[in-house]
Amino acid sequence: MAAVGFCGDWFVSTCDKTLVAVHTKQSREPFVFDCSVAEKKPKNTTDDNNSDEGVSEETGSDKVLAFTVSPSGKLVALTDDTKRLVLFHCEPSWQCISIRWVVRRCTALVFSHAEDELLVADKSGDVYSFSVVAPQREGELKMGHLSMLLAMTMSPNDKYIMTADRDEKIRVSHLRCPYNIQSFCLGHQQFVSALLVPSTHSHCLLSGSGDGTVKLWEYESGRRLQSWDLTELEETPSSEAEREQKKPTVCRISSSPDGCHIAVLCERVSTVQFFTLELVGTERLTPHSRLCLPHCPLDMTFDPEGRLWVLMDSHDAPLQIYSHRRGYWEVTCDTVHVHTECSCNLCYCCYDYK
Repeated sequence: MAAVGFCGDWFVSTCDKTLVAVHTKQSREPFVFDCSVAEKKPKNTTDDNNSDEGVSEETGSDKVLAFTVSPSGKLVALTDDTKRLVLFHCEPSWQCISIRWVVRRCTALVFSHAEDELLVADKSGDVYSFSVVAPQREGELKMGHLSMLLAMTMSPNDKYIMTADRDEKIRVSHLRCPYNIQSFCLGHQQFVSALLVPSTHSHCLLSGSGDGTVKLWEYESGRRLQSWDLTELEETPSSEAEREQKKPTVCRISSSPDGCHIAVLCERVSTVQFFTLELVGTERLTPHSRLCLPHCPLDMTFDPEGRLWVLMDSHDAPLQIYSHRRGYWEVTCDTVHVHTECSCNLCYCCYDYK
């Protein structure tokens, strides 16, 4: 899994078995964490079911499955397919705080806004809570689902946890008593793959799916406010039959720090669709523009200044940075150089800026 994010002014990327962090403002030594040489699981430690659907945990290849950054940008967590859960802090310097072990391979991670706990969703549909304050404490089972979880997020006040599964549902539960379900957000026709609570509209939820749509919800009531079919926003109109055949899967929904721009990325689609979210009587999600990319994107993230960093499937130019100027998104920096020591282009990175 190749993924990118920002932890303060640190640009963080993961690929294969490695997490790399590069400071974008100062000339500081990059931080590299290689899961393949990390602490191994003690022999006397057992899982709840002692297996992963019949496959021993020793068969893991140490590949990073997911990572997340805390709201303050001071903490980072990752999980790999050997079932490590690794917690870091990045200031004043990068340090691995703890390595713990999850029961099953994980699909999503999220910090609480209070940053006192880390929630971990796994492929069986369970959510575990791991303490940040007591970083050696084992995880506690928080809630369960009937199918695999693909995305997870939280409300800014830590009151609700939103979970999305492979069976088209979004569940809104009370974090402190998860058996108390507040609502369901129903309407997607395929698995739900991306969730985002916009920073400037904290009572709203954005979701993306394998059905090629982005939906806007008032999550506390489960009411759907709006839905956009991304195939209908293409510059070259398609017939209804063609749209049904090529429904894109939304893989990332991201918001700029000021909340002015919502960016939507789909698998194997070389464009980024931008929306604006405005309050006009009620919240309205409005298509704004489309950014055509030179290569197929793998992931994207906004930096603290509102620039969009796009990771692409290219050996020559795997990373480009875009800024919003005069109503358009333009390449900010043509002098991004990535020096690599493996085929994924991300094991060692250094960047030059104009």
